[in-house]
Amino acid sequence: MKQSIIYLVSALALFGQFNHAQAAEVEVKWSNSDKYSDMDAGEEHRKHFKTRTFTAFEEHFAKLAASLPDNQKLVFDVTNVDLAGDVNFGGNRRVRVVKSIFFPRLDFSYQLLNADNTVAKSAEISLKDMGFLTHTGIRYRNKSLSYEKEMLDDWFKKTFASEVIK
Repeated sequence: MKQSIIYLVSALALFGQFNHAQAAEVEVKWSNSDKYSDMDAGEEHRKHFKTRTFTAFEEHFAKLAASLPDNQKLVFDVTNVDLAGDVNFGGNRRVRVVKSIFFPRLDFSYQLLNADNTVAKSAEISLKDMGFLTHTGIRYRNKSLSYEKEMLDDWFKKTFASEVIK
């Protein structure tokens, strides 16, 4: 029994080392988030919705950065969020209605830092996807922030093509 536990602990430790071997660090700052174009929660409590949305974005940024070398750091400063769709009254409830005129937008600046904190790459970005409903193979179908994640994936692939670890 003791030997089985030792093998299990060893395997978990080894898995943990492989799991984090190739991942850049990520830092996300949410500047003036009370002024964002669209962080409307609909029926959900605004503070809870904002926290859940920011967490989902941060997890996605970390997922993207996982393909960058582990000696780098990717720093985001998000200055505006306009989620796909718009919150309207649907009967007695406030619901998010997704139509082509309510396309996702995201404004941020980023810095890709090397291990010595020198800037390898940086820019101010204003993303928008006016054709978000016409994409045929949405990767995040039925997931939270699916259109925004798709837009970020496309931007990341174009921006960091030469830095990504194959």
